[in-house]
Amino acid sequence: MPAKEKLFNQFPPVSTEEWINKIKDDLKGQDFERSLVWKTMEGFSVNPFYRGEDIVRLPHLNTPPGEFPFLRGTYPGRNEWYIRQDINVNDPVAANKNALDILNRGVTSLGFVFGEEVEYTPDLIESLLNGIYCESIEINFIPQGNAKELFSVFADYLRKKEIKEGSVRGAVATDPLGRLMVNGNLCIPVSNGMDYLADLVKSAEYLDNFRVLDINGAAFGNAGAGIVQELAYSLAMGSEYLSQLTDRGISTDTAARSMGLTFSIGSNYFMEIARIRAARVLWAKIVDAYSPTSKDSCKLYVHSVTSQWNMTVYDPYVNMLRTQTEAMSATLGGTDSLTVKPFDSIFREPSEFSERIARNQQILLMEESHFGKVNDPAAGSYYIEKLTASVAENAWNLFVENENEGGFLASLRKGIIQSRVKETADKRKMNIQRRKEKLLGTNIFPNQGDKIDKSYFKKTAGKEESHEVEPLPAFRAADEFENLRMAVDSMKKTPVVFMLTIGDNVMRKAKSQFSQGFFGCAGYKVIDNIGFSSPEEGCSAAEEAGADIVVVCSSDEEYADYVPRINKLLKGNSILVVAGEPECMNDLRKEGVDHFISMRSNLLETLSDFNRELGIN
Repeated sequence: MPAKEKLFNQFPPVSTEEWINKIKDDLKGQDFERSLVWKTMEGFSVNPFYRGEDIVRLPHLNTPPGEFPFLRGTYPGRNEWYIRQDINVNDPVAANKNALDILNRGVTSLGFVFGEEVEYTPDLIESLLNGIYCESIEINFIPQGNAKELFSVFADYLRKKEIKEGSVRGAVATDPLGRLMVNGNLCIPVSNGMDYLADLVKSAEYLDNFRVLDINGAAFGNAGAGIVQELAYSLAMGSEYLSQLTDRGISTDTAARSMGLTFSIGSNYFMEIARIRAARVLWAKIVDAYSPTSKDSCKLYVHSVTSQWNMTVYDPYVNMLRTQTEAMSATLGGTDSLTVKPFDSIFREPSEFSERIARNQQILLMEESHFGKVNDPAAGSYYIEKLTASVAENAWNLFVENENEGGFLASLRKGIIQSRVKETADKRKMNIQRRKEKLLGTNIFPNQGDKIDKSYFKKTAGKEESHEVEPLPAFRAADEFENLRMAVDSMKKTPVVFMLTIGDNVMRKAKSQFSQGFFGCAGYKVIDNIGFSSPEEGCSAAEEAGADIVVVCSSDEEYADYVPRINKLLKGNSILVVAGEPECMNDLRKEGVDHFISMRSNLLETLSDFNRELGIN
C-alpha cells in the first residue's frame, strides 16, 4: 500500500522576500511601509502579514497552559470563564431575588455593589445570600468603604454555614490606590490605607481562592488610555501593592494571591486578545522578582469589563455590537471572568431586556460558539503571537520607566501618569473628531431620526474640594458629539440642510453622500436631491424647503462656475457650504464663500461653528 502523500509537498515553498516583492508589484509604486504597515496608538508597527520565521525567537511559545509564565492560561484544560453580572444592593431582599433569578439564567458570578452608607451586618449578608449555594459560583462584593467589616461578616457567615474554605471563590474588591487615582483623595492617609489593606489581606489569607484586592485597571481605559498604558500602569499599581504589603510583613505568596486585576476591553479586537495574554506573562515576571515560594503565586486573575469609553447614548443598540466583539476578545485572550455592560447602562438603569441580552452574549460564546472548549485559542497564530510580544515589550518598557520615576504612587503624586493618559486621550479624541477613528452612529453613519431624553445628560454638581493627587476621571469618546447634538435636539425647529446637487453625476452623488453623513452627525434634518439642471432651479427648491444650510455638491472643476452664481441667488438667506476643497477655493473666498467641508475637516469643530452661526448653544 503506497504511503500517504502530503498535499503541501506538491507546492514549492515561497520565501518572505518573494511575498514582499509580489506585494510591491501589486502596489504599483506605492510605498510598502506607508501603504500597509499599521502604526498603533502605542507607537509600534504591525506588518500586514507574519510568517513562522517571525515568531521563532519569541519566548514561552512551547510552554503549555498552566505552566509559568502562563502565556497560554493559568490552568490546563478548557477555557471556561465566569459569566458575571453586577447587582446594586439597595435592598438586600430584592438583590437576593434578582441574584437567584439570574443564576437560573446562566450567570455563574455575582457582583454585589454597595453604596457608601451601608452598614454590614449578619442580617444583611444572610438576606443577600439566602438560597445561594456559594460553593458552586463566584461571589464578589464591591464596597465603597469598610471592606474589613464586610469581609468579617462574610467570613462569619461561611463558618456558620460550614462552607469549606477552599471552595469559596470570589473577592471583596478593595483598591485604595485605585480610589485615590479616580477620586483624587482617600478618606484616610495613604499609609493608613495600606495598613488597613494589610490587615484585610492577613484576615483572608486562609481562603485560597478568595481575593481581597482588585486592581482597577479599567479606570485607565475609561479615561482614554491606550492598551499598553492600561497594562503598564495596572502592573505598576500591582507592583506597588506587592511592595507595600511585603514591607508590612506579608509574604509574597499571600500578597500576590490576594490580588486580581480588572481590565476594560475595547474594540481593538486582536490587540485586546494580545493584551490579556501579555498581562499574564508580565505579572508572572513581576511576582517572580519578589521570590515567591511557589510559581503558582505568579498566576494572575483577570476580570474583564466591556469598555465604557466607546459606548454611545445616541443609537444605543450599536453598543451591543461593540460589547460583542469586546467579549470575544476577552474570552479568546483567556479572561477568568467577564462582565458585559448592558447596552443602555451609561444613560439609565439597565432594563430587564438589556441585562438579558448582556448575559446571553456571553452564553452564546460559551455554549454555541464553544469558546470555552479550547485553552488559548489564539496559540500558534503568527499575528497574535507577534502582537502579544509587541504589547508585552512596550508595556514592560513603560512599566520600567515608571519604576525608575519612583513607582506607581510617586508617579501618581507627581501627576506623571495622569498627564500621559490625558495626552493619549486627547490624541484619541482628536482622531475621532477628524474621523481617523470611527465611532459608529456618532462620527460616521449617524441615525438621523434618533432622539433621546434630556434627562440622560443631567449631571450632578460635584463638591469642590482639594485633592491629594490630580483625579483621573472617566469619560466617553462620544461625550462632546452628544452634547452638540443634544443642543440641536433641544431646539423647537431642527435646522434644515439642503443638498444642492448639480453638474457631474458621479461627483455630485459622492459629495452629497459625504455631506449627508457629515451634517447628520449634528442631528440636522438633511434633504437630499437627485440633481438640478441649473443653479436657479436648485436655489428655488432650497428656499421652498426652508433651508438653513445649502451644500453645493458638484465636481471641483464646476465649482468655479456654479458657486458664485448660487451665492448671489441665495442672497445670504442660507449658509452656503461647498463640499470639497477645490483649487478655486481662494477665489471663492474672495466672493464671500467661507464654508468648505472635506475629509480633512475637524468634524466636531466644524459642526460646533455651524451651531453657533445658527444660534444654537
